Amino acid sequence: MHKVILLIASYLFYMAWNPPFVLLLLISTGVDWWAAKRIARAESQGMRKLFLACSLGVNLGFLFFFKYSPMLMETLNGVLGLVGIEMVLPRWSIILPMGISFYTFQTLSYTLDVYRKKELPSDSMLDFALYVTFFPQLVAGPIVRSNEFLPQLRQRPVIRPFMVSWGIVLVVFGLFEKIVLADTIMAPVADSVFSSAGEAGFRSAWMGVLAFTGQIYFDFAGYSTCAIGIAMLMGFELPDNFRAPYGALGFGDFWQRWHISLSSWLRDYLYIPLGGNKKGSRRTYANLFVTMLLGGLWHGANWTFVFWGGLHGAYLAIERPFRKKLESAAAKSLFFRIGWMFGTLFLVMLAWVPFRAASFGDCSTLLKAMFGFAHGTLSVHWFSEFMVVGLAAVLFVFHGLMKNHRLEHIGRKMPMLLVAAAVVFMVLMIIMSPVSDRAFIYFQF
Repeated sequence: MHKVILLIASYLFYMAWNPPFVLLLLISTGVDWWAAKRIARAESQGMRKLFLACSLGVNLGFLFFFKYSPMLMETLNGVLGLVGIEMVLPRWSIILPMGISFYTFQTLSYTLDVYRKKELPSDSMLDFALYVTFFPQLVAGPIVRSNEFLPQLRQRPVIRPFMVSWGIVLVVFGLFEKIVLADTIMAPVADSVFSSAGEAGFRSAWMGVLAFTGQIYFDFAGYSTCAIGIAMLMGFELPDNFRAPYGALGFGDFWQRWHISLSSWLRDYLYIPLGGNKKGSRRTYANLFVTMLLGGLWHGANWTFVFWGGLHGAYLAIERPFRKKLESAAAKSLFFRIGWMFGTLFLVMLAWVPFRAASFGDCSTLLKAMFGFAHGTLSVHWFSEFMVVGLAAVLFVFHGLMKNHRLEHIGRKMPMLLVAAAVVFMVLMIIMSPVSDRAFIYFQF
């Protein structure tokens, strides 16, 4: 009965935003449940591929239509204009269903695992439907694999005292990251600079990029932390989605720490099937680049996201042949490790510019300002600068020192009185923060 209640609550949660779109969720659930069953029972490889194609066609068809068809029409109009064709294709205005990228990848991982004979299809459609729609992580992840969640549904969850106490701490901490750190401190500075890119100078451009570097982490990590905490309060465990990414040594390390559930999905269902690193160095670099380009496109229907993904693909490809030498040097020298960490962080921050910029024009303008080739008059208030720089410094140092420790392990080592005091402080800061209507950034993906 508890699973039925959870499933109804999950559907109601999703319908609270836009009720008709729950039909997409129901169709995806039904098609993947049916396709996985048929794949497991099919006697020929051809039939297995046919049922897999049904799952891929429905899920990726929905994703393409709602997320990418407006971008395609805009791109085709631009191409037609360049070649002198006056025909203008209609520009579609389509509402993007919330969380479609996340639950699409989640359901596809289930069907693909059944097809690859890594998992058996679920015996319970109720369990599968709850796996797809579990509300804490439905709209912005983590993207959970079936072998991580379905086994937890086969028995009634046991809620232990530690899970309740730590779940509350995680929810409060996640809200603190989102409301106080992301929305109140970082977002106003990032928004003011990126919305006035043409007026930015060297100092203001760097302030805006530094603010967004903190904002996107606190925003997305805040949601993931809340999701993990809420699930824990109900007796379920979700995987970590972040592990101190700004303390990463290199870009391979960064993508093992940033949005872990997406990067592991891209590795297992795209990079490795393309051939991974098993088909020669040229193919390896091509696979890296294609994977990151599509990973960028997953984030949004805009060519700036593709460029962001391409930058990270280039970073990974350039780093790859030197990785062992860099790791060897880092093992011998603390100063080299620190330099490598900040070098990685610097290039990650540069890549955040196209991710956040509204257009390539704004991106180019801000990058010019960051390197001293533009002298705008936009200024950021000194107190906002102080808060952004101070908070970013604390974040980077914390990630550098604690990158090998999970938040849960840190919390367990802290005295209970100190943890309680920290929770009270965070609750007070949340209450005192100005009211904001900012949605989580990844809701739009």
